[in-house]
Amino acid sequence: MSVRYVIKEGFAGIARTKLAAFTSMFSLFVAVFLIGILFRVGYNAYELAQSLRQQVEVEVFLHELDGQSREEIREVLSGSALVDQVTYLSQEDAAQIFQEEFGFGGESLADLSFLPASFKVTIATDADLDEVEQFVGELREFNGVDEVKFNLALIRMLESRVQTSAMIGGGLGLLILFVSVILVFNTIRLTIYAKRDLIRAMKLVGATNGFIRRPFLVEGVVQGLIAGGSAALLLFGLFTWGLPRYLPQFSEFAWPYGEWYYLIGGVVLLAVVMGWWGSQWASRKFIRDATVYG
Repeated sequence: MSVRYVIKEGFAGIARTKLAAFTSMFSLFVAVFLIGILFRVGYNAYELAQSLRQQVEVEVFLHELDGQSREEIREVLSGSALVDQVTYLSQEDAAQIFQEEFGFGGESLADLSFLPASFKVTIATDADLDEVEQFVGELREFNGVDEVKFNLALIRMLESRVQTSAMIGGGLGLLILFVSVILVFNTIRLTIYAKRDLIRAMKLVGATNGFIRRPFLVEGVVQGLIAGGSAALLLFGLFTWGLPRYLPQFSEFAWPYGEWYYLIGGVVLLAVVMGWWGSQWASRKFIRDATVYG
């Protein structure tokens, strides 16, 4: 079969059902455009949550210890796979921080030397919270450890918010894509119906279902390319010039994985796949048996 024939018939199918084709392309355009926005906003929300999680620390306050006992505790902390970084704060360091934070009047209080030495422990971003909680419980039982402070509730809240946002965004994206595929499906079905006499004649002279199906697949791919390309251009313009001009905060938004072309390319590819899927689904269903066109 000629490639030229397949491409020509694919474009001709769009021309035969202009309104239905426009509806499905517009639906695909809106779907992938919204998904592109959701993905970029969701990506930055995830990065922000990870950044905030890195700032959450475990504070291990110590009794008065000799150097060897202190180093033993440091080795235990540093040796844990859950720990990313360990910083020791002496009583003098704690007094200086106290004075800086409380300002006027803090100096006289700091001279009392009532502030204990401590270790500030930064938890690894990929650490499991249940394991961290267990680890903190074990730290509280160490000889020489006076108190352990760990804001577990804050981390759990961050993870819960990120997971909830991801579920809502993912569910909304899937719903939008499903509706778009249905519209592509209906467009291809109308095109097949418009060509029912030709398809019946082709079957009578021995044309296979695969031979008849290919132009409809091209039609779906073309719809996806047009919709995805339009959405990609609008997304790039919106995030590069539109939003930063009126909302400067958006200029701080990072492109997924650091480059714009990952998101833009993904949007076009997603639209093409959705267009192909809808046309594949419709053409397999309605070309399988010529009697459906009777």
